[in-house]
Amino acid sequence: MQTIKCVVVGDGAVGKTCLLISYTTNKFPSEYVPTVFDNYAVTVMIGGEPYTLGLFDTAGTIDLRDDPSTIEKLAKNKQKPITLETAEKLAKDLKAVKYVECSALTQRGLKNVFDEAILAALEPPETQRKRKCCIF
Repeated sequence: MQTIKCVVVGDGAVGKTCLLISYTTNKFPSEYVPTVFDNYAVTVMIGGEPYTLGLFDTAGTIDLRDDPSTIEKLAKNKQKPITLETAEKLAKDLKAVKYVECSALTQRGLKNVFDEAILAALEPPETQRKRKCCIF
C-alpha cells in the first residue's frame, strides 16, 4: 500500500492543529491548542485503491496576533481578508496545484482539502520541455 505524507505548514496560531484535529476527530477544539497533534495515519480509498495518509503537524515559528507593530500596520492599511478572486490569483502566481477553502470549525470543505492534497500527490510531476535552439 502506497503512503502519502501530508505535512501542514504555516505561521503560528493560524489553525494548523485545529484543521488536523477537526479532520481526524470530526470535532473542533473548544480552546486554543498550541501544536499538540500527534502524527496520525489513516487508510483512504482513492479510485478503488487503498493508500495510507500520514498527517504531520508543524509548529508555527512566529505568532504575530499580539504584536503591537503588526496590529498597528494592519489598522493603518485598513486591511481585511482577501477575496476569493485574489486568493485564486495568488495560487496561480505561486503555481499551486489547487486553491481550496475550508472551515475547521464548521467542517465546510474540510474533507475536500485533504482529498485534493491526495490527488495532487498522486499526479505525476509535469515534465519541463527542453527548448530547442535554432540559429539561422
